[in-house]
Amino acid sequence: MPDSSMSAAATITLRLVYLARLRDAFGAAGESLAMPAGEATPAAVLATLRARGGAWAQELAPGRAVRIAVNHELATGHAPLGDGDEVALLPPVTGG
Repeated sequence: MPDSSMSAAATITLRLVYLARLRDAFGAAGESLAMPAGEATPAAVLATLRARGGAWAQELAPGRAVRIAVNHELATGHAPLGDGDEVALLPPVTGG
């Protein structure tokens, strides 16, 4: 019989936040996303979301300007993520 504590430890849950045009394109301000523990990075989050296709693939395509903040601090693509981290996707904002 599998050990349920092992399977619970095998994934983490992230709180995703979509800002500005991404909120409009995805039709949501955010969501929860389960990722494998030890493999969760901002780059892995982007790859997972792109794999959904449609607006996700278009808006998050390589070369599109999207910054990532983890727990309110800008992060690199390979920063490790932990259970409960908030990952915000921020497109460039212009205005004046």
